[in-house]
Amino acid sequence: MKKLAILGSTGSIGNSTLSICESFPDRYQVVSLAAGQNVEIAFAQCERWRPKVISLATEELAGQLQGRLKAAGITGIEVVHGTAGTVRVATLPEVDFVVSAIVGVAGLEATYAAVCAGKTIGLANKECLVAAGELIIAAAKEHNVALLPIDSEHNAVHQAMRGGTPAEVKQIWLTASGGPFRNTPLADFEHITPAQALKHPTWVMGQRITIDSATMMNKGFEVIEACRLFDLPPAQVRVTIHPQSTVHSLVEFVDGSILAQISVTDMRLPILYALAYPERVAVTEKEALTFDLTTLSQLDFSQPDLTRFPCLRLAYEAAAAGGKAPIALNAADEIAVAAFLNPDPGRSIPFMGIPRTIEDVLIETSGPRPATIQQVLEADLAARECACEVIARQFTGGLRNRHK
Repeated sequence: MKKLAILGSTGSIGNSTLSICESFPDRYQVVSLAAGQNVEIAFAQCERWRPKVISLATEELAGQLQGRLKAAGITGIEVVHGTAGTVRVATLPEVDFVVSAIVGVAGLEATYAAVCAGKTIGLANKECLVAAGELIIAAAKEHNVALLPIDSEHNAVHQAMRGGTPAEVKQIWLTASGGPFRNTPLADFEHITPAQALKHPTWVMGQRITIDSATMMNKGFEVIEACRLFDLPPAQVRVTIHPQSTVHSLVEFVDGSILAQISVTDMRLPILYALAYPERVAVTEKEALTFDLTTLSQLDFSQPDLTRFPCLRLAYEAAAAGGKAPIALNAADEIAVAAFLNPDPGRSIPFMGIPRTIEDVLIETSGPRPATIQQVLEADLAARECACEVIARQFTGGLRNRHK
């Protein structure tokens, strides 16, 4: 019986993980949850799972949940809050496995603390490795901790790499659906609306990751994550557009062999793989995770257009630059995406304002690689402030002429 902490329990990955726990109650037990800001869902999860500890984003929200639990007569659940609360959720002594699924750097400190506490990590938060990959990888090696990717692409690479040794890998290929705009004329990109960008053709995800998929920044983050997880330079991590999203990634070996991982587009499968590793757990028709081979009538692959998707180019440049560049890339993107989604038309930026903002922030970012998590967080905050200044210049006409 593996005992789980789920960071980001109210999000899509968290809910999918709980679905796996429902299907395999003899294998997985929920011990602690970090639920963010959704008190209603957090209360429902407490009713169903009775965790020992649950964390909310703020003291006020924690108080609201405590009141709901008391009114319902539910006792024995410790309610905590903030970063310290999330760290507690991740480092409880009885926890064996931590699912890190909080979007952004909000889950960074808890994930790092869990690694240092010797917990196995199921990593769905790519921003942790983008911003602090060197520190997390070094800590994992020091504490003999397995980092098991839950992102479908990295999970696929992990599976395919079981067919050879790291020294036998020539390169890996991360597949990308291309999002909703892979065939949209470039001239129309300035006029893309949030409603259009939030309609992903394949996956159902949160708002930020859906926009990141539309700009292909999500794939850029995955390139950086893959470099760190699999100890490869950016030149050996390739991206290919695959609109069917059937092949989740490929590994090319030095002898010319290519191994591909194919499965249904359901995040429960990579989650189950990570939870069960190194075993494979048999699924039934009830789980609906088996693949219908008759759907493989057409598989398309093409090279991404970096003019259409400059965010992917910026990610490769940040990966090559190192230092604070990947931190700034992630921080600037989060601020820019929020500005694009701002419902106030007077304070929102256009779709292509996202890469323009990120590029300006990267130009203004310099300095050595942070040596501590605190330094990572300081660099992240500085990049966010810079991004806000860059966006403000867009409203006051101070952006460079090359961006007009």
